[in-house]
Amino acid sequence: LNQTSLVTYFWLRGLSVNQKAQIVMFSMFLIFYVLTLIGNILIVITIIYDHRLHTPMYFFLSNLSFIDVCHSTVTVPKMLRDTWSEEKLISFDACVTQMFFLHLFACTEIFLLTVMAYDRYVAICKPLQYMIVMNWKVCMLLAVALWTGGTIHSIALTSLTIKLPYCGPDEIDNFFCDVPQVIKLACTDTHVIEILIVSNSGLISVVCFVVLVVSYTVILVSLRQQISKGRRKALSTCAAHLTVVTLFLGHCIFIYSRPSTSLPEDKVVSVFFTAVTPLLNPIIYTLRNEEMKRAFNKLVGRKERFTKEHD
Repeated sequence: LNQTSLVTYFWLRGLSVNQKAQIVMFSMFLIFYVLTLIGNILIVITIIYDHRLHTPMYFFLSNLSFIDVCHSTVTVPKMLRDTWSEEKLISFDACVTQMFFLHLFACTEIFLLTVMAYDRYVAICKPLQYMIVMNWKVCMLLAVALWTGGTIHSIALTSLTIKLPYCGPDEIDNFFCDVPQVIKLACTDTHVIEILIVSNSGLISVVCFVVLVVSYTVILVSLRQQISKGRRKALSTCAAHLTVVTLFLGHCIFIYSRPSTSLPEDKVVSVFFTAVTPLLNPIIYTLRNEEMKRAFNKLVGRKERFTKEHD
């Protein structure tokens, strides 16, 4: 008998045991989740519908919106359902599946944000070569590479976690399964595994963050030397990207660049990571983006005309 099968369920402690607090959090997270779905799906539809947005930047932005929908769907619906149940249980297999998809979408998003920074660097610093460097073949290859990278990372991390023996403790101090919390429950010394996780997830987060900061620093220096109408638009786009990058990678560095010790801030950071950031992305990118706003208004206007014609 494989020792890993001795624990068939994990108990999720959730965010709070206070009934009133749970009702408030349920309402808040339900609103966040619905708005996340609506906002991100609208971005994807708008980009597909408007041919003027068929550019590399918006191709990657539609990927980001798709990832955000998937990323929040991995954890939030289960958390909403658990709010009303006495026993917040998750099966071992469901826990492993949740960890796999959580890391798949999170790692893919980190790579995507890095690619988006490179795209903005080429567009702003080498505008004349932009369509040669970022042609559709390159965009497709980058998209395949970042999804493949995310998948490899997730398989590596999940398989490290599955191989550990789980034979006793079964309480996860969070509202979803994540590798640092799950490996703490293993009935063996996990020191080596923790080092591997820090060197895998932590290194990806830190390296990508450094690459991103360097990219945007070069862009901002380049923009200081430009005096043009496009400068404000470019600055606005970069500010939006930097906001998303800081929010998302800040979490990854905080959680995965240290050993698996629980801190009181972990749950707050996890809430931000799984429920708030996916909602902020469409808000940040659309409110600061005139092209997206025009395309969205055009889409809404077309729908209204179509409705009136068929009434």
